[in-house]
Amino acid sequence: MRMTGNFLAASAVTLKVGVVFWVLVAWRTPGGEPWDAPAFWTVVYPIALGIAAVLGACFPQRAWLWGLLLIALQVPVVAVTSGVGPLLLAGLVYALVLALPAMAIAAAAGALRRRLHGRS
Repeated sequence: MRMTGNFLAASAVTLKVGVVFWVLVAWRTPGGEPWDAPAFWTVVYPIALGIAAVLGACFPQRAWLWGLLLIALQVPVVAVTSGVGPLLLAGLVYALVLALPAMAIAAAAGALRRRLHGRS
């Protein structure tokens, strides 16, 4: 994978947006674990999927990667806010499973953008 300016910019934006989003969610969640938030499935996760779609549309090359990175960033945020515990590996697996829809949505948004702009 060749590192281009656009790839680095997309990575930096995704890292910043993801960390800020998950820190805000962790801050508002008792215990600091986003997936334990009472509104995770109804508010937090749909917002994360929306963010993944926006990132995929903004950075259509390898758009699936932005969905993966966005959702996977939950784990380091939890490790920093709540500490590293025995269930951290389970949290990583859980985040990777949750990343699959985000990856698909980001990839679809990127493909739609490329198609609308006449690039494949």
